[in-house]
Amino acid sequence: MAADAMIRKNVSGLPGPDLIPTATVLGKPLSECKVAICTTAGLRSAGDIKLWMDSSFTILPNAARDLQLSHFSPNFDRAGLTADLNTAYPADRLNELVDAGVIGSVATNNLSFMGAQMDATFSSIIQDTGPAAAQILIDDGVDVVIFTPV
Repeated sequence: MAADAMIRKNVSGLPGPDLIPTATVLGKPLSECKVAICTTAGLRSAGDIKLWMDSSFTILPNAARDLQLSHFSPNFDRAGLTADLNTAYPADRLNELVDAGVIGSVATNNLSFMGAQMDATFSSIIQDTGPAAAQILIDDGVDVVIFTPV
């Protein structure tokens, strides 16, 4: 059996949250919006320790580029991220979009969660860290969030 088929077989029966997609309409043009990044790459600043299955998040200042990967999953291919941080954390691309007038601004702080969470219900993220992360973005006046799952 191929590896991808084996992985699908092993995870297909795991319970997961029922997430209902909700359409959103911006109240202003994208060229006036503040945009943030939320990644599951487990990025962190040097010296910040994240452990596997840590459901907290790291605040990444917009100017930070000396980030380290702490994603634990052996299934995560690090090659793209090693070659270009923008594959999981497109802060440089967002700044280029600001310069081009496509978006209004980039958030003061972006967020990074640890991917590969084993809690199938995501209860701590849904009840605790998710709302706390959302509040940080709301307080910064963020209009749009780009999610970069890894």
